[in-house]
Amino acid sequence: MERTDPDPDVAAERAPSRAGRIAVLVAAGLALVVVAVVAFSLGRLSTLAEPTPGDHSAEAGFARDMQVHHLQGVELAMIVRDLTDDPDVRRLAYDIATTQSQQAGQMYGWLEEWDISQAGSEPSMTWMTRPPLEGADEHGGHDATGTDAAASAHEPGAPMPGLATAEQIASLQASTGVEAERQFLELMIAHHQGAVEMADAVLARAESRVVLSLAQSIVNSQQAEIELMEGMLAERS
Repeated sequence: MERTDPDPDVAAERAPSRAGRIAVLVAAGLALVVVAVVAFSLGRLSTLAEPTPGDHSAEAGFARDMQVHHLQGVELAMIVRDLTDDPDVRRLAYDIATTQSQQAGQMYGWLEEWDISQAGSEPSMTWMTRPPLEGADEHGGHDATGTDAAASAHEPGAPMPGLATAEQIASLQASTGVEAERQFLELMIAHHQGAVEMADAVLARAESRVVLSLAQSIVNSQQAEIELMEGMLAERS
């Protein structure tokens, strides 16, 4: 859908100064730090009554890998906020950045409380290659057979599903306006689809109540955002 350029005088009047944009980005960055610190504390408190997962558990692998996955989502969201003035895209980016920063902090807190290394002794994605628990389809209504088939496509150390490549991030950083919005939406749709796949996998493999709860919330919220972003992308095609 074509966008008409606003009146130059009005655009000049509304455009924030460079100093103002920097101030907004600094404030947004500080807000994300505060969110992550609070989430870290909540993550530790939420596990106090839980059995402690082991270093090679699905819970530990998910917490490590999804932190990496989420932090790239935060990076993509913060990049696009500086490349467009579209209020809908900027609002979506801010929501993604704050939510995923909070959840990453929560998962960091889990690992600290479990006294497990943040890095881990196994390659990333190893936990997803292991078979689901018996009766795992009861968790969140997810089919263990389908989850097992999806996991078989992964190998230990392979890239996590949906992660943007360095080249894709560089292309996004070099774009502006509607083109930046398109690239961001395409990357974030794939990113969310990968996160849903990882969350489904841990729903079939984990026993920790707090992990299952967060994984189900990731599935629910990111599927809804995928539908929203698909509509936003269609408007910009």
